[in-house]
Amino acid sequence: MQKQRTDYRERLTPSLWILVSAAIVGPMSALVVAPLGPTLALITGAAIGALFIAALFAASPVVEIRDGVLHAGRARIAVDWLGAPVALNGAEARQARGPGLDRNSWLLIRGGIDGVVIIPLHDPDDPTVSWVVSTRTPDRFAAAVNRSRSYAQSRQMSPTESS
Repeated sequence: MQKQRTDYRERLTPSLWILVSAAIVGPMSALVVAPLGPTLALITGAAIGALFIAALFAASPVVEIRDGVLHAGRARIAVDWLGAPVALNGAEARQARGPGLDRNSWLLIRGGIDGVVIIPLHDPDDPTVSWVVSTRTPDRFAAAVNRSRSYAQSRQMSPTESS
């Protein structure tokens, strides 16, 4: 069995303010159950709050570059089809996610994550012009895409062989 080559991996977990907002679910649940008894209300509130926060983490998409394939959530594409990525932060990232967003882009955008990487596609048969992916470390992610593209090109794989 051949070892898989992982160049980058990041789970896009909820930001702190989303987790704090989600933690309110526990006390609200406890208030609903409070007429049945304070102990039951406390246990129910704590359990529902913990389950809700755990569900937020479990549902968080993963961005990964492994074995020459970019995985963004459930979507994947061979790095052979990717162009040079552009890493953006701050006002540039807000512009790219908002008014500057191309309607033919594929998106994996998460609230509370400021950075974004735009990766153009070089597939003439694909109507998608680019992938726009949220990341907390846009420079590292863009460098990993470039590294993986260079590695794939050095192995001289065609897009059909890497899929």
